Amino acid sequence: MSSSAIKPFRIAVDESVLADLHSRLERTRWPSAIAVAGWDYGVDMNYLRTLVAYWRCNFDWRKQERQLNQFDQFRTTIDGQCLHFMHIRSRHADATPLMLVHGWPGSVVEFLDVIAPLVTPEEHLGSAADAFHLVIPSLPGYGFSGPTEERGWNPRRTAAAYVELMQGLGYGRYLAQGGDWGAFVVDEMALLDPTHMVGLHTNLPVAPLAPQAALSTVEQLDVADFMRWHAEESAYALLQGTKPQTFGVALEDSPAALLGLILEKVQAWSDNGLERTISRDRLLTNVMFY
Repeated sequence: MSSSAIKPFRIAVDESVLADLHSRLERTRWPSAIAVAGWDYGVDMNYLRTLVAYWRCNFDWRKQERQLNQFDQFRTTIDGQCLHFMHIRSRHADATPLMLVHGWPGSVVEFLDVIAPLVTPEEHLGSAADAFHLVIPSLPGYGFSGPTEERGWNPRRTAAAYVELMQGLGYGRYLAQGGDWGAFVVDEMALLDPTHMVGLHTNLPVAPLAPQAALSTVEQLDVADFMRWHAEESAYALLQGTKPQTFGVALEDSPAALLGLILEKVQAWSDNGLERTISRDRLLTNVMFY
């Protein structure tokens, strides 16, 4: 990939898209729900209604767009696929290149709060020696890297594209961080490019399960917790991983359905309560990428 193939990009969603979004939100057809069910059967319907109303009447996409466009963004084509990425270089020339890779239901939005501390650590109680040049891509098919139009964009193929991207940016030595699907991608990058990728960080480590007899009591309890999670919380992954087009019709047609799906997972995976962990505007900005 030549550097000439990398084109500057700015987010500029057409006004007609926003008008269509507002119309669909206003005309949301709500299902019946069991009274006082809360989150027991999925998304809390009362909370979802509140958030849809906020999205329609109070959320300012143009403000979010301006904030996102403060960061240098680009698009390029690798292996036939359009890829969108942020590229924020530190003012420290010897900063370490670092790729940050999101997962589902995330986007580049989840990294906005760490950009400044990583690029200018000396302004955030750190040292200039800790500075990074950041490359933050949207996964193939996600946000402004989409859509994908052929099979096969698995973690390994994505990793190969990202290795090529780092080479095209001129980084001969770099680090990578990934969470959720991003964790699988950076693992594959390390396998594909061990000469240039000198370290990785993941917040979703996956390892083969040891035989039960080799596990401590605490570890056996952890396995039991995981099996309960797999039985009660993983249906979304099975459906999206096997029949995505069936699921996709509802998510493409109804922004309320899309928000409900993402909202339920963010709530389940938040440690301190949903809006204490992530603001409404940040959550909706992330959903807008979908």
